[in-house]
Amino acid sequence: MLASTHLIKGNLGFERSKRRVLPCFGEVRERNLTLNRNLCIRSGSICSGLSSGAVSMGAELARARNGIETVVRSSVKSRSVKAQASGGDIEDLTPINPQGKSSGTVLPFVGVACLGAILFGYHLGVVNGALEYLSKDLGIAENTVLQGIAHSTAPCRSSPAVCSIYKRWVVSTLLAGATVGSFTGGALADKFGRTRTFQFDAIPLIIGAVLTATAQTVQTMIVGRLLAGVGIGISSAIVPLYISEISPTEIRGALGSVNQLFICIGILAALVAGLPLAGNPLWWRTMFGIAAVPSILLALGMAFSPESPRWLFQQGKIPEAEKSIRTLNGKERVAEVMYELRTASQGSAEQDAGWFDLFSSRYWKVVSVGAALFLFQQFAGINAVVYYSTAVFRSAGIVSDVAASALVGAANVFGTAIASSLMDRQGRKSLLITSFAGMAVSMLLLSLSFTWKVLAPYSGTLAVVGTVLYVLSFSLGAGPVPALLLPEIFASRIRAKAVALSLGMHWISNFVIGLYFLSVVNKFGISSVYLGFAGVCLLAVLYIAGNVVETKGRSLEEIELALNPAT
Repeated sequence: MLASTHLIKGNLGFERSKRRVLPCFGEVRERNLTLNRNLCIRSGSICSGLSSGAVSMGAELARARNGIETVVRSSVKSRSVKAQASGGDIEDLTPINPQGKSSGTVLPFVGVACLGAILFGYHLGVVNGALEYLSKDLGIAENTVLQGIAHSTAPCRSSPAVCSIYKRWVVSTLLAGATVGSFTGGALADKFGRTRTFQFDAIPLIIGAVLTATAQTVQTMIVGRLLAGVGIGISSAIVPLYISEISPTEIRGALGSVNQLFICIGILAALVAGLPLAGNPLWWRTMFGIAAVPSILLALGMAFSPESPRWLFQQGKIPEAEKSIRTLNGKERVAEVMYELRTASQGSAEQDAGWFDLFSSRYWKVVSVGAALFLFQQFAGINAVVYYSTAVFRSAGIVSDVAASALVGAANVFGTAIASSLMDRQGRKSLLITSFAGMAVSMLLLSLSFTWKVLAPYSGTLAVVGTVLYVLSFSLGAGPVPALLLPEIFASRIRAKAVALSLGMHWISNFVIGLYFLSVVNKFGISSVYLGFAGVCLLAVLYIAGNVVETKGRSLEEIELALNPAT
């Protein structure tokens, strides 16, 4: 869920710049309005530790960049540009920037889509503060088992271990629904389009909010939580998908990372919504009911939002695709974007892929990368750190649960905001590596703070520092990047289903961790578990270095041509 590698060096120099040719590259010859490129790598010039997968994908991305750059500039600007491979980093290729200021407006529609991200975070966080109060109101306060799934008000008569298992199902109900929703979202987005799927998604979100707010029995609460889970599962798949497909290449990274930022804001909103609970125990119903408001706004907003031009083009709706591009990117970008779409689809009249196509030799390489990134994200310990944050802060003298949660939430929001500003400058891959490396150091610090006697006088302070540093590191890359990167590396015909499959891995692993984490801690101790998480983070660094390709500054069509050649 690998050895570190060295990436091929090279970037593009244009005719108007001083041209250099590296010895390890052959001459790059252009053919008018074609994608035929020859990228020759001299035998023996690659370091022995190089991962063949990363090399081939990196070289293909360079070739796609050359081809798309040539055809687009030839068609739009009526002039040719001759490219040569020159010194530099193949992962820092100069992007194709639009000429002049765009008249399009993409930000309002990204904002509408991010209502789904807010709901994602809100539904995850709202139960934490409300659980104690809703349990008393529904008559199940004495039974930790029944706080999640049962129907009796009798205290738990089973063993403490069984009670503990049932108690963990309180949270897992939402996650189970999210798992179903994430797989459903991909199929719906392919069949009905992105905006219509958002509107469908609002249905379980609204019903779930109403049922949980008005529940008089535990059964009703469970059904409401399950429906809300289905809703946030669909949102988790289609929000990053829609944003990546409507965003201009040059700011796609920044806009894509906004998804994670709004998830963090949703979690903080749930924390703030719970503040009146101490004075009004019935306020928990309002907390759950509030979630219906952004759900309704999401459905209404998507009625006025443009459909993804890439989905429209794939469906053969060319005039509608051009209209969408005009709205999102401006009329001056229509010819350029349409040419990229046509170039990417040349020689291919394939229909949307089925689920089994994701496991074919043609696509499995990139699909496995997507699934692995989310597995690493979850098994790196983010849920464990958040779960134990309150206890950690209490050991340092911070007794307020609200203060502890606020500190973790603030670190998450701050780190995500920084990541958003760096995404299109530093790139996705470098942020991922930096993030997981920082998480590994933080986990090691947390583990040592619990075990080393020499650190005992400072254990509380070190634990708090380790927790905040971990959350900050997570939010810089491991949190926002996977959901942004996956729609970029998946071909258009598999994009929705592949994103849904990867998000399904996210929810399944989240479900499993929530179910078994406490049992593992009781058996091995929290220090050993944290040490294991540090090992997972280091494995993630090595895996990313050898298998993930940088996508900053490249259009989705360039990436598709390079990583998913038509067969």
